[in-house]
Amino acid sequence: MIDDVQKKTIERMKKSIEALKQEFAKIRTGRAHPSLLEHISVSYYGNPVPLSQAANVTVEDARTLAITPWERNMIGPIEKAILTSDLGLNPTTAGTVIRVPLPALTEQRRKDLIKVVKAEAENGRVAIRNIRRDANTELKNGLKDKLISEDEVKRGEEQIQKTTDQFIKEIEGLLEAKEADLMAI
Repeated sequence: MIDDVQKKTIERMKKSIEALKQEFAKIRTGRAHPSLLEHISVSYYGNPVPLSQAANVTVEDARTLAITPWERNMIGPIEKAILTSDLGLNPTTAGTVIRVPLPALTEQRRKDLIKVVKAEAENGRVAIRNIRRDANTELKNGLKDKLISEDEVKRGEEQIQKTTDQFIKEIEGLLEAKEADLMAI
């Protein structure tokens, strides 16, 4: 039973780390990256679809994204979706290509983004701790149902705590890397 709980806990914690990485990818640094536009939805014949399903997003240079819509009539909706997004970007159209220049980040904007990154990291830590709590509860329920002994519960809790510490440390590493990325000019 302890091994099952441990495996399930590790699996859930890995998913939390992946979710955190995706959130970090949305927070832009000074460099252009196609994942910046991943969360933008475009109205495609009345249905909202992710931008990646309506166009090809590529990096033109360090500070410019190039978007090539699959269909010519999608240029307007894509441009509008980028303008109304929370990214503060101003796309320009040149024929069938939409270029999105990324302005340089100001010092104040970098500090604001670091606050956002720290909040996301804290959310990740909380998620990991909640998973630990659930696993410990499951072990204690096993003890109540007389499926495992008290010693096994203690051993299981220690294993889960070690796993938790390992994943929290991974979050700290991701946070430091993202902070360094944001502060790099």
